[in-house]
Amino acid sequence: MNLTGTITLAHGSGGRAMHQLVDDLIRSTFSNPLLEEGEDQARIPLAALVAQGDRLAFTTDSYVVTPLEFPGGNIGTLAINGTVNDLAVGGAKPLYLSCGFIIEEGLPLETFARILQSMRLAADEAGVQIVTGDTKVVQRGGADKLFINTAGVGVIPAGFNPSAGSAQVGDVVIVNGWLGDHGAAILNARGDLALEADIESDCAPLNALVEAMFAACPDIHCLRDATRGGLATVLNEFAERSHVDMVLKEEFLPIRTPVRGMCEILGLDPLYLANEGKLVAVVPISAAQAVLAAMKRIPAGYHACIIGTVVEGDGHVILQTAFGGERIVDMLPGEQLPRIC
Repeated sequence: MNLTGTITLAHGSGGRAMHQLVDDLIRSTFSNPLLEEGEDQARIPLAALVAQGDRLAFTTDSYVVTPLEFPGGNIGTLAINGTVNDLAVGGAKPLYLSCGFIIEEGLPLETFARILQSMRLAADEAGVQIVTGDTKVVQRGGADKLFINTAGVGVIPAGFNPSAGSAQVGDVVIVNGWLGDHGAAILNARGDLALEADIESDCAPLNALVEAMFAACPDIHCLRDATRGGLATVLNEFAERSHVDMVLKEEFLPIRTPVRGMCEILGLDPLYLANEGKLVAVVPISAAQAVLAAMKRIPAGYHACIIGTVVEGDGHVILQTAFGGERIVDMLPGEQLPRIC
């Protein structure tokens, strides 16, 4: 397909131009046996699913990030990895994704093709297939370049049941590495602040990491990916639903110097910055070292560390500062950074 032009309304009209876009660009990029059947739905054999677990996990998310492309990824890699990670932190093995595009008239075909290719590479890395989808084109101004919706299906093996309400007094809190990179990268990529910082998004699939963690400790109590709202939001959800307090040590928090510096300049709190390749786990203290060792053997977990503990309480997150004081880390009352995913 000639990629020198732009998306037109004809590409969403149902006619020859749309079929050319779908067949010659989208389907050819995502090619796999289920997609090649060319039906309006993916037909997935149940036997293969049942053999891998006793429950289905199903999730969906929409992506409106701006800019479309940024250091460390783009809206396409974000869509694949975000949906894969939502399945993985529920204990599921991600298998199949759907993908819906809402494209603004005028988007360069070359840009769209580049994003599609990155989605294919991300799907291959995560071991999932894009098996069905939809494409719509809206007039100029009807959207902002490109929005993507992805839904995902996975299978949860018997015995895996992490839950936000399962934290227990004495547990430890683990993260798999540097916090706040994605939010800082998006803010910097927008170019509004003229800041010179070399920050890349942490966008990455976490399913291999989660699989290693469950192999080390099938009884992981809580597990979430720290996306919008960052670490603080996830821990508040854990604390409230489990009716405990989470106590963090400021000196244990892994935050890169450029991210910390950007936050100091702009008055932002890195605990609320979005991540796209970070998870938060609450595990029994007896299993903490085994889980950490397993995480550090996976690239996404090289920098895993314990950042806090679970204590008796009534649903608060408490940060013990480097100066010996304490402060409550509450749920973010508003939006710190819009359209970061």
